[in-house]
Amino acid sequence: MLKKILIGLLVLIVVGGSVAVLNRKSIVLFAATRAGRLDVAPTRPVAWQQGPQTPLPAAATGERPPNIIFILADDLGYNDISTFGGGVAGGRVKTPNIDRLAGGGAVFTQAYSGTATCAPSRAMLMTGRYPTRTGFEFTPTPNGMGRMLAMFGEEKGSELPPTLLLKDRDAAAPDFNEQGLPGSEITVAEMLKGRGYHTVHIGKWHLGSGKEFGPNAQGFDESLLMANGLYLPAGDPRGVEARLDFDPIDKFLWARMQFAATYNEGEPFEPGGYLTDWWTDESIKVIEANRNRPFFLYMAHWGVHTPLQATKEDYEAVGDIQPHRLRVYAAMVRALDRSVGRIMDKLEAEGLADNTIIVFSSDNGGAGYIGLSDINRPYRGWKLTLFEGGIRVPMFINWPDQIAPGRRIVSPAAHIDLFPTLASAAGAPLPGGVAIDGVDLLPVASGKSPALAERPIFWQSGYYQAVRLGDWKLQVSERPKKTWLYNLATDPTEKTNLAAALPDRVASLKALLDRHQADARKPLYPYTLEGAVAVDKTRADSFRKGDEYVYWPN
Repeated sequence: MLKKILIGLLVLIVVGGSVAVLNRKSIVLFAATRAGRLDVAPTRPVAWQQGPQTPLPAAATGERPPNIIFILADDLGYNDISTFGGGVAGGRVKTPNIDRLAGGGAVFTQAYSGTATCAPSRAMLMTGRYPTRTGFEFTPTPNGMGRMLAMFGEEKGSELPPTLLLKDRDAAAPDFNEQGLPGSEITVAEMLKGRGYHTVHIGKWHLGSGKEFGPNAQGFDESLLMANGLYLPAGDPRGVEARLDFDPIDKFLWARMQFAATYNEGEPFEPGGYLTDWWTDESIKVIEANRNRPFFLYMAHWGVHTPLQATKEDYEAVGDIQPHRLRVYAAMVRALDRSVGRIMDKLEAEGLADNTIIVFSSDNGGAGYIGLSDINRPYRGWKLTLFEGGIRVPMFINWPDQIAPGRRIVSPAAHIDLFPTLASAAGAPLPGGVAIDGVDLLPVASGKSPALAERPIFWQSGYYQAVRLGDWKLQVSERPKKTWLYNLATDPTEKTNLAAALPDRVASLKALLDRHQADARKPLYPYTLEGAVAVDKTRADSFRKGDEYVYWPN
């Protein structure tokens, strides 16, 4: 009898504990759905500012500087596009419009994002400066997100080390919207405004908001901002969704995100359709409104970032791809590709194509947490790692007036190079008294120079850092305490770690990292979360002891 009572008590304790954990998670999820909710008005037309209705007389204009359109995808994997022989679902879903853009200009075959997460990479795009100068080192996360990710990171069933929330730092961190790029930084939009450009931002920003940090404060005359993160309202009959039960980030996004936009940071309203397509509709209106004056359009897509949502039309068009999440993802890539094609076609129709620079890239590599194994193939790693899969990105510059089609540049290039490149193209001086870390890519893109001069390229997120010089790449981390050395000429997929065999090479590259950090500005906002990321497995895979992982401080 006593044995039965003890067994019963044990069952109650186990069940009670499980219910408590489930209730805690339910409470946090419920709180996430209520926190920061926006009052979203119905959709309405965007009243874009109208430029001159007729071209200025030729004598008055002189040589008109080129229009500039920068199209930035979000979390696009290197293998998601068919330009390099890939494409989603083993190449079943091609990207003909992105391929057309790439084939008509210069393709940088060894191009890199600023880092392996979005916001610092975007800051480097906007400024041409490393976080050692700006202090903008970590990606701001919505209030409460760190707590939720750490809580779900406690789930059993995987041997991946847990996500760690630094509670004191998290409690002391500024509000999400106040973690921005300082207004004292000179952005590419401010630089181009000084040259007479009308500047427009459409899409994601993620560099803070308001009078110091928002797009309008940072040089954009107009901004159609992603005020929240759904492509369509949840459950909308126009769309198809894929929810990722294995991914804590996905759980948070579905709990917190809404379908909302703002114009010039005014009151939120519903977008006028599926986000990728609607932003493209609006970008076409911007081209129409500014056909007779130089303009800079920063088209910062949300696609293909989670939550995974596609239109029914695209979902049907890509065919019977399995699993379901891969089919939805393929449909999202199709929409992104269509956007590029529509913008190119509009420029042709307006007679603007020859004197318009289009730059295309992604803010970082594809994310392993979406559970799709091939998106960065052939490279190792994901977003949130400094392996090639996390930072190797497509980057193309198309400018028919100046760049011959079919140019392929093998010199390593990076997002920090785009600021001085666009300044050069526009004939704008670089800002005085400001150190710019990037280099002008136009001489090599146009064929005037055979290659870029060899220089180190750096990446960092707290104690996890990397440097590439020539063909050699070094990564160092404190969690786990490890050093990785690869020769990318002979081992571009980073399979053979040469650190133990070549200590002198490690020492010389480590000295570069040390010098880079010697006069570094302190991060504006400390990291509050340390997340373990499997290097060779997706979040949907079983992680086992012995599998390689890194911690990403953010």
